[in-house]
Amino acid sequence: MNKITAVELWEARKDCIILDVRSPGEFLQGHIPRASNLPIFSDEERARVGTLYKQTSREAAFLEGLDFIGPKLRFFIEETTRLAPNKKILIHCWRGGLRSQSMAVLLEAAGFSCQLLEGGYKAYRTHCREVLMDQDAHLILVGGKTGSGKTVILNELIDLQEQVIDLEGLAHHKGSVFGMLGQEQQPEKEQFENNLYECFASFDLKKRIWLESESQSIGQAFIPDAMFKKFRNSPIFVIERTFDQRVHRLVDDYGRFQKKDLAHAFKKIEKRLGGQHLKAALEAIEVGDGAQACAIALGYYDKAYERSTIDNGFTLATSISTLQMTDQQIAQKLILTAEKNGL
Repeated sequence: MNKITAVELWEARKDCIILDVRSPGEFLQGHIPRASNLPIFSDEERARVGTLYKQTSREAAFLEGLDFIGPKLRFFIEETTRLAPNKKILIHCWRGGLRSQSMAVLLEAAGFSCQLLEGGYKAYRTHCREVLMDQDAHLILVGGKTGSGKTVILNELIDLQEQVIDLEGLAHHKGSVFGMLGQEQQPEKEQFENNLYECFASFDLKKRIWLESESQSIGQAFIPDAMFKKFRNSPIFVIERTFDQRVHRLVDDYGRFQKKDLAHAFKKIEKRLGGQHLKAALEAIEVGDGAQACAIALGYYDKAYERSTIDNGFTLATSISTLQMTDQQIAQKLILTAEKNGL
């Protein structure tokens, strides 16, 4: 059967599904985006086979594995038929070993066209890290204080056919203590890196790529060191909004959440906010004064923004006056400014 390398994966998978036959726990830790998990072993079965391999013998582990797999063979074929009606699949396990090879033999006997990922998921991860460490993409960052509407502007850039990476979308977090509200569970660090790599793999690296200026950590997600260093040396367009405009946007973004969730988020920054300001914020939330609560939050985050801009070493900044402009007009102005500056 045919084998492909991690470098060839992006093109090879366009007309087939990726079948990850590792255990559910391995898959949850990190997987190739859009891969389907069809585990040969459950987490418990994998642990049992591994223990036998280490403490008894390879033969004992192999036989135990057969006992686990035997009753599942029909399910493997039926489930793969459901996942890949065109019968084209790309299979991998951790290192391209017995698990993926065994599944490929079974499925080819059932009439599927199978390819194997050489070196398995481990090889994919190695390639992923190499790309993130050594990519030469042309990045432009969109900066601005909390409430400036940076994510909305990035979406407008997408509508204008620009290449955009939504870091907060990949991280399932908006970056502040309120950033987890309304979001899915954050991906594991490894999965965040995989998702980030996939974005770069899908883009034309000769053309500009827009991102939001972020701290290195976005909730529990973490931008790799080499990538973040690239950010610090990239041009930044800073969106200028009035304080009242930013308060209004935050009220629109967060006013729909329950009072107890907003109060819980405020309490996370009690030490930095100060007891008096926290008390005022909680009182504002309780009486439904979202504007006052957001104004208190901005008082803290504006100071934090100034510190992070200095600490993170972002120096190539250009202010973009946008006070009376729509989000779409701002996106258009960003493109024109970038082109004017040869970016």
